[in-house]
Amino acid sequence: GKFNLSDVVSFRLEEKPVRTLAALSSLVVVAFYLIAQMVGAGQLIKLLFGLNYNIAVVVVGLLMTAYVLFGGMLATTWVQIIKAVMLLSGATFMAFMVMKSVDFSFSNMFDQAIVAYGQAHNVTDAVKIMGPGKLTENPIDALSLGLALMFGTAGLPHILMRFFTVKDAKEARKSVVVATGFIGYFYLLTFIIGFGAILFIANNPQFLDVAKSALTGQLELTGGNNMAAIHLSEALGGDLFMGFISAVALATILAVVAGLTLSGVSAISHDLYANVFKKGQTTPESEMKVSRYATLGLAVFAMILGILFEKQNVAFMVGLAFSVAACANFPVLVLSMFWKGLTTRGAVIGGIVGLVGAVGLIILSKAVW
Repeated sequence: GKFNLSDVVSFRLEEKPVRTLAALSSLVVVAFYLIAQMVGAGQLIKLLFGLNYNIAVVVVGLLMTAYVLFGGMLATTWVQIIKAVMLLSGATFMAFMVMKSVDFSFSNMFDQAIVAYGQAHNVTDAVKIMGPGKLTENPIDALSLGLALMFGTAGLPHILMRFFTVKDAKEARKSVVVATGFIGYFYLLTFIIGFGAILFIANNPQFLDVAKSALTGQLELTGGNNMAAIHLSEALGGDLFMGFISAVALATILAVVAGLTLSGVSAISHDLYANVFKKGQTTPESEMKVSRYATLGLAVFAMILGILFEKQNVAFMVGLAFSVAACANFPVLVLSMFWKGLTTRGAVIGGIVGLVGAVGLIILSKAVW
């Protein structure tokens, strides 16, 4: 019956400091996640319509603004439902076509992928693609990433908004079971799609940016390496299937961006404005007015982030958002629900340490410098 993360963590504690912390950490997570979504959306629009990247990001920002301002939570919910059905259907068909091309044999898929990778990169040790990637070069990195993705999911503000608004705990548990099942199924498909991209794209001149590859000395895809799934859909099903997957990708981005915007807006209008600054002495009209201004402000902020971080890898940026959520939001949320000994001072200090520690380590990492 709660509205967002701040409502839950401040229920038993002193409201002002805990709400302020929860709102700030939510906004930081939203900012990191918005970078990934806006970059992905900009690259997709640029590839499909031939627009300048900056213009493409602005177009997506305007779409997001209109959707949230005029549709609100109801419209966001429906686009997320439709997107989920389309995404699972498209990914299932894509994985099926990849497996069909290798006679439904995983060993054939791995062997052919190794050969294709070796030819594309002109290397003799192509078998290394069967080992851990660069993100998880040692067990500690792998464990850290796994924990961030697992606990970070439980700390994402736009996800938590869904669970807190159901009528009772039974419905929340049912939602978790169903969602976890679908998420697990989709994750099983992604590694098949990844190897399929190596098989069908790596050596196909149609999808390669030869000029850019000559400059960087690496394999570069037309539209950027974030567009691998879009190119694979064209290789497997032609223009029609590419159009479908592009629509799915755009709907997915729109749904996530709308959800992120709503959670960011609620942190500003519901937490900071209504409960921290005005101490609950507000009217629904004034809160709605602040929400609209916050939506416009977040839209402009998202466009700026998308333009500044054009070259960033989308999957990497999503990982950073999850890591901040896992460090700042998840511990405070769990302790507020399950530990009676949690105090306001402990929650605030723990949340600040997690938030500052996560963001600080990101800033000091090799990815930034």
